[in-house]
Amino acid sequence: MPTDDYLHDLAAEFFHAFSRAEYSLKAAGYNNGDGPAEANWSRFARSIEDLVAAPPIGEISDAINFLLSEPPKKQYLSNGLLEWREVPANTGSRADDLFLYIRRIRNNLFHGGKFNVHWFAPERNEQLMKAGLCVLRWAMHQDARVFEAHQG
Repeated sequence: MPTDDYLHDLAAEFFHAFSRAEYSLKAAGYNNGDGPAEANWSRFARSIEDLVAAPPIGEISDAINFLLSEPPKKQYLSNGLLEWREVPANTGSRADDLFLYIRRIRNNLFHGGKFNVHWFAPERNEQLMKAGLCVLRWAMHQDARVFEAHQG
């Protein structure tokens, strides 16, 4: 079982990769235009739809398949109690679903749903963060403008 310290480090690594990816998307034109600077993950996802549909065999295809078949749950309040619900993405795009799930991993971590003093479901959270990291790192190489922004 992964230790709390290991998961803390993995979460920091995930946050770092996610924030660099989000910056890269905005800088490369995958944004919502003038106004608040927000990455347009859906537009980026759809631009690499074919690559997500047929990824290289190995670690990246395993990570994509894991996230799509066992996606992160969403936290809800029900009668004053916190609970986790399976909430399937239904964007009509395999790639958009994938990046919605990666954003959900980030949201669950950031908004405190995964740990208190200790991590809840440590093995599952390790799998989700590792798969999310794998996809984020791979995705940043799939568009020349995103890659250039990502390299700084």
